Amino acid sequence: MTLRNRIISEERRPILKKLLAKNSFARAIEVHNGISAIIGNDINIENEGTKLEFDALWISSLTDSAAKGYPDIEIVSLDSRIDTINQVMEVTTKPIIVDGDTGGDLNTFEYFVKKLERHGVSAVIIEDKVHPKRNSLDPNSIQNLEDPVIFANKIKRGKNVQLTKDFMIIARLESLISGEDINHALKRARIYLEAGADGIMIHSKSKLPNEVILFAREYKKLCQELNLKKPLICVPTTYNIIKENELRDEGFNIIIHANHLLRSSHKAMINTAKTILENERSLEVDPHCSSVHEIFETVGFNEIKKKDDEELEKQNLKVKVIIPAAGEPSEEIKKSFPIPVSSIKIGEKTILERQIKELKECKLKDFVVIKGYKKELINTPGITYYETDNIKRNSIAKTVFTAENEMEHGFILIYSDVLFEKKIIQELLKMEGDIVLVVDESFIINNENIDKKPDYVITKNKKNIRELKNQNNFVIKIGQKINREIADYEFTGIALFSKKGVENLKKVYLDCLKNQEGKFHEADNIGEASITDLIQEMANRGYEIKTMEIHKGWMEIHNLKDYSKATTELNNQI
Repeated sequence: MTLRNRIISEERRPILKKLLAKNSFARAIEVHNGISAIIGNDINIENEGTKLEFDALWISSLTDSAAKGYPDIEIVSLDSRIDTINQVMEVTTKPIIVDGDTGGDLNTFEYFVKKLERHGVSAVIIEDKVHPKRNSLDPNSIQNLEDPVIFANKIKRGKNVQLTKDFMIIARLESLISGEDINHALKRARIYLEAGADGIMIHSKSKLPNEVILFAREYKKLCQELNLKKPLICVPTTYNIIKENELRDEGFNIIIHANHLLRSSHKAMINTAKTILENERSLEVDPHCSSVHEIFETVGFNEIKKKDDEELEKQNLKVKVIIPAAGEPSEEIKKSFPIPVSSIKIGEKTILERQIKELKECKLKDFVVIKGYKKELINTPGITYYETDNIKRNSIAKTVFTAENEMEHGFILIYSDVLFEKKIIQELLKMEGDIVLVVDESFIINNENIDKKPDYVITKNKKNIRELKNQNNFVIKIGQKINREIADYEFTGIALFSKKGVENLKKVYLDCLKNQEGKFHEADNIGEASITDLIQEMANRGYEIKTMEIHKGWMEIHNLKDYSKATTELNNQI
């Protein structure tokens, strides 16, 4: 549903009358659900410097019934009709004219009028046939006309229950449909106008406009005789050789294109379905289909995405990214690249530059890097730097807390030797939780990490995560000494800490600095603890450490094999 088209009932209802008072003319297009309504409401073209569009929307009983898979014989319930009207109301601003069929019995019609008026409908058109009617354009159906006095009384009853002067009840004449002549139609028109009808619709199934034009000329004389000025409506479905301006010149005030959006979509759907069957694929129908992006644009999805991006950007302005890059690389890497891992080039960009590029595309703005080992070689612009003498590879907790002042509103932690796809960060930013670790299960099906010491993770709900929808999963154990055979995931070196998560992280770390002596999980002491040691401590104390599961989309540059693989994948992308 698009939010571009919003209007309250009190503002919408009088538009049609005001339009007729100003221009004496309005064109309406049939709509039968939300998306057709958006199209009918928004479509416009430029013609010789003039903007052309539809002035009103027509909710036809034929197309409403057909869209629901029913014949047009008044079997769709009042509530179902109202539901369609609501769909149209939600996504449009233009006045709405409702096809009311026969209006039902007198009591039903009163309730129908009450509902339509309250919802903001501008007009209802009811036809003078016996309930339940048969569609007027079916040449084989018997068209039984209602007694004009009874029908006039229905009009009076409807007018008596409406509360505003804006709502119109228009009488639809079926004389020409049932085989009667123009005089018959004019007699009925007189009776209905005298009963309070706000206008007359003359219906015809002739392929030529002659009889409706003749009626229009006589109708003008009738209105002069009755000293009335009531709009005249036509539906040129069968006699569509005549143009709108010609009908307007003959005295028609509202022209309704009554079923064309449904009929055109019906034909397109049949052709599309047949073509797919014939070709055993959908490629051939692509030129005849709107793109998904066009559908997104029509129904407002792109508006939502834009707002999401704006909100995410506002949120991300506060969320900083902390990248601990103070440690020495592995001995294998150091032999070929005696520089910080973050300064190693993969293609034309360093690892750090690649990280920043992906993060910026996720609308993140504030980057903090802690450098130590050969710190003078880390100098990417646009980054806040902290320095530390802590260069032990696994002492990441102490390194991260060098930038403690940057943590206040929450932060994303990313190890300096990790390459990642931006979609991982985009999904991580949507996660709810005080601390969320990005974990990968793909290590189970490959042996690439056999010669490494990754941080493995055991979680609470791994066995149930796919069986239980929206099941949260939490860390029980994390570290390099976990047996690969019993691990559920590998920690990627990417984590999100909310504002509250930061508060808890600080609380636990400061407590451990003050009170912890000797070995600290997998570290010799708290001063040499990795971030995973600290995470393990928090899990042991009962804090919820949530996981976000991924399957590949990242890699760690730990050795030369990793470097070679990353370079090869980059070249393949190019």
